[in-house]
Amino acid sequence: MRQGQRRCAHPVRPRGCRSRSRLPKPLTAADARRVASNQQQLAEEPWVAARNAAVLALLYGSGLRIGEALGLTGAELSNLAGGTLRITGKGGKTRVVPVLPVVAQAVAEYRRLCPYDLSREKPLFRGVRGGALQPAIIQREMKKMRSALNLPETATPHALRHSFATHLLNRGGDLRVIQELLGHASLSTTQIYTAVDTTRLMEIYEKAHPRA
Repeated sequence: MRQGQRRCAHPVRPRGCRSRSRLPKPLTAADARRVASNQQQLAEEPWVAARNAAVLALLYGSGLRIGEALGLTGAELSNLAGGTLRITGKGGKTRVVPVLPVVAQAVAEYRRLCPYDLSREKPLFRGVRGGALQPAIIQREMKKMRSALNLPETATPHALRHSFATHLLNRGGDLRVIQELLGHASLSTTQIYTAVDTTRLMEIYEKAHPRA
């Protein structure tokens, strides 16, 4: 290193020395579907397995944050059946997200099996004692599924939301539409998914191209 040249080191970074942003690591479409499938849930109680599947289906099928999914009340059941949800996310920003029939079916199955009253003013998703379901429970179940399904450590509940956005983008989804669906205040936040997609394409290129 030449005398006087500054080294970029953590935690102090000189001006102009930028660390690479940590990119989200989405699941493959097949793995995301397996995670959100009722048949793959590990809970012994059928209603708990159905509950876990319904929550994970909302994260992947509608791109919800885990707090948004667990914040739903029984009042949202009629909207789910109608194919949309009105979500109030970070900063009080309200958005309308689509609910796929398979996601609505997962929630309906949970509702059918749940032993607790899911009236309009009460939490939709419940713990085993009837209280509001806590994020740590879903995170723990996801950890069990990582082991059972041989998924990477990066397979977390939040990774399902990343997967929702990345898979939409891969299939030609408009970036501004994805921004609205995710509830991002700024398009620059959503643009991180274009970097994810480019990274995936470069990995494929480097593996497949004979001159790579």
